[in-house]
Amino acid sequence: MSSLFPAQGHLNQLLQLSCLVSSYGIPIHYFAPLVFSRQARSRANDLINPHDLRKIHFHDIPTPHFDSPRPNPDSSHRFPTQLLSAWYASLSLRELFSVFLLDLSKKFTRVVVIHDPMMAFVVQDIASIPNAESYVFNCISASSHISFLWSFLTKPVSVKHSKEIPSFNGCLPEEVRSFVSIQMDHLDSRSRDIFNTCRLVEAPYLEILEHEEISGAKNRKLWAMGPILPAPRAEHQRECLRWLHRNEPKSVVYVSFGTTISLTDEQVREIAARLEEQGQVPLGGQGCRHQ
Repeated sequence: MSSLFPAQGHLNQLLQLSCLVSSYGIPIHYFAPLVFSRQARSRANDLINPHDLRKIHFHDIPTPHFDSPRPNPDSSHRFPTQLLSAWYASLSLRELFSVFLLDLSKKFTRVVVIHDPMMAFVVQDIASIPNAESYVFNCISASSHISFLWSFLTKPVSVKHSKEIPSFNGCLPEEVRSFVSIQMDHLDSRSRDIFNTCRLVEAPYLEILEHEEISGAKNRKLWAMGPILPAPRAEHQRECLRWLHRNEPKSVVYVSFGTTISLTDEQVREIAARLEEQGQVPLGGQGCRHQ
């Protein structure tokens, strides 16, 4: 069973994971308000197997009312705070989810709920169902997750290289931090953490996340199972790798902007100026709705 969080980068990845699980013949029940479920399906990546998608049982529940303000280009934060209204509205889904989960638990011997960490409040009643478990699916990188969690820790944690962890302070408006705090209060009962990454790329960060003081439990398992939806091999991808191999080791910097990132004209000019100073050729990656 999947329970999604209303943000595009989260919607797509959970749908991709659901399709992957359904490809093994495991029943998947997708619990979401109609407007977000429809959005996820309409923007489904072309690499998703339509046969796996058709096997998913979509449960489209009523969409709670929420305002839909336009993005504020003059905001001091680059965070998409216009989504907050939808996020807070999603908190009202707890009762609907509990009723649905209880019904599902009577039909199956075991129910695993895979949900976004930002839906922890909604799915908190999993703990009261004996044959149900909570698996948290984190759709951001392990390195980003570490930085994010670090800003919420209330006491020092004894892990290696803690001073090298990038700071997330100042990146989240206070109203977003308040919403996150609501969710973190209900994450202790989870059984597993899933990350859309692999140890070959992010082993040091995953090891920190497995630390008992970070995970919150001694025996809580962490699965790195990405990339969930790998792209097929293609000639243009091989050319990209050939270009990469022609460069000196550690001479290429990869920067991944989120799906809702916004840059001011001044920031764009600053990036361009620094690249020009370094004499480096930037490679542009065009964002798309299937990201």
